[in-house]
Amino acid sequence: MIKKVDHIGIAVRSLDEALPFYTEILKLPLLGIEEVESEKLKVAFLKAGETKLELLEPTSQESAVAKFIEKRGEGLHHVALGVDSIQERINEMKEKGIRMLQDSPKIGAGGAEVAFMHPKSTGSVLYEFCEKKGLEQ
Repeated sequence: MIKKVDHIGIAVRSLDEALPFYTEILKLPLLGIEEVESEKLKVAFLKAGETKLELLEPTSQESAVAKFIEKRGEGLHHVALGVDSIQERINEMKEKGIRMLQDSPKIGAGGAEVAFMHPKSTGSVLYEFCEKKGLEQ
């Protein structure tokens, strides 16, 4: 079951250049910055009411986000849906003909288990399932 929109991922070339808009102009609280080495990303989390914004800066030209920016430019990257039982959601999507980028969850930013649906199966939107077992929801 989908519980909520957990966060919205936004691809940026530079956190240093992007953050002032979010923290100084929009006045969103910065919750933290972390590096996700497995995805070659530096990630900043901002609180926007009940949802978070996740700014994604590639740390390598080989990262999927760097390729996204090269092809489409900076901007909306994905919408993350908070779920329970992520493996069940993956299996359910596959049964319904939705192509998944992962057959099982992997660890993403903030220690959450994540899995992405292929945008060719979802009307060109990259959706992420996100389960935070024992973590702040």
